[in-house]
Amino acid sequence: MTATAASLLRLEVFAGVFLLLAVCELVWPLRRKQDRAGRWPANLGLSLLNTAVLRVVVFVLPAAALATVAQTFSGGGVLSLLGATGVFQQIAGFVILDLAVYAQHRLFHLVPFFWRFHQVHHADLTLDVSSAVRFHTVEILLSQAWKILVVVAAGVPPEAAFTFEVVLNASSMFSHANVALPSATERIARLFVVTPDMHRIHHSVLDFEMNSNFGFNFSVWDRMFGSYVAQTKVPAAVMEMGLPDHRGRSTSSIPWLLAMPLRKGSSS
Repeated sequence: MTATAASLLRLEVFAGVFLLLAVCELVWPLRRKQDRAGRWPANLGLSLLNTAVLRVVVFVLPAAALATVAQTFSGGGVLSLLGATGVFQQIAGFVILDLAVYAQHRLFHLVPFFWRFHQVHHADLTLDVSSAVRFHTVEILLSQAWKILVVVAAGVPPEAAFTFEVVLNASSMFSHANVALPSATERIARLFVVTPDMHRIHHSVLDFEMNSNFGFNFSVWDRMFGSYVAQTKVPAAVMEMGLPDHRGRSTSSIPWLLAMPLRKGSSS
């Protein structure tokens, strides 16, 4: 697949999933007051800015960049050294990348320098599908560099790297969506994947809840590494989200969010 075709496919999947979940949020919302008009311009604006910056930095969209690097280093990496081939190599590469972004997420909460940038994502006062693309540009670049490093070191096949990027975007939008799943569906689904109710806990204003449920695709990592929290202290429909020190409308201003890591106390 050419870089152009990969970029187009990734954009089509993103747009389709975003629109589907946006409609679902209108039909089956968990919270009815979401202030889309006040929040979406900043959230989506950051996404557009990040995409433009990535194109300048790597000349292609993220998924294609990963695939290009993986193709360049094909034949190397841990998976190749272990003799992994075919479908097993594809699946193993996908799983390795998912574990890698879980580890990255925990690190961005643990290390003050990284938290300066990641807090932009957590400053959103509520959660919906647009929150999934609300990240500081520096965090996006750091994340991209980390994934490329993992692809090269592990020898993740280009197809697995591309598939992971597409699935990651879709699953992130799903887990941030303001939708109320049937309790039985939610309970069963979270045994395997990260659900909206599971990830919503991660956006709690309470520190011990915010520092939990770091997974993106597979829910097993949080259980395996002791970061799983099953339920919030208060009902999810009324729990307070965001950051205690950032509660104003400024949290939905692109200039303010870009400058947020430079503000005093941002590393706390």
